[in-house]
Amino acid sequence: MARLTKKVALVTGASRGIGAAIAKRLAAEGATVAITYVKGADAANAVVKEIEKNGGKALAIHADAEDVEAVARAVDQTAAKFGTIDVLVNNAGTAIPKPFEETTAAEIDRVIGINIRGTMAATQAALKHMKTGGRIIMIGSCVGERVLTPGLVAYSATKGAVRLFAQSLSREVGKRGITVN
Repeated sequence: MARLTKKVALVTGASRGIGAAIAKRLAAEGATVAITYVKGADAANAVVKEIEKNGGKALAIHADAEDVEAVARAVDQTAAKFGTIDVLVNNAGTAIPKPFEETTAAEIDRVIGINIRGTMAATQAALKHMKTGGRIIMIGSCVGERVLTPGLVAYSATKGAVRLFAQSLSREVGKRGITVN
């Protein structure tokens, strides 16, 4: 029996890259998986089809991580379809690499909206469905701890915020038996 049989996972931003790989691995471990995507419905559906081809259950939900209401709806839709949420992987993220002094306010708002606000919205909505044993995973970046690359100021700041959000939240929900990493 796979380790995650009878568990439901939601992975944000999982139509490609790291998110798609996480979703496929969770499914391979037995989890029923929902993924969100903003672009690339074909890519998202390909992830779902691959999971289903390998015997798993999956669902793709269009939800822009910058849109707090869309994120909350995606969480609620996952719980409504599959009965609960046991694992949330906050993977959706973006960077707009360029010198900070050339970065527009709209670009900064987008990075903050996806990387911080969207992560918080998904987490807050998922906590309403999680029981003891729940898992919340934040996908961060080494540049959230130490900046190695110029041109990622806004991205680095948001990933640092996500790291502290995870640490703070872990102390708050740990008493419920929910881990945050």
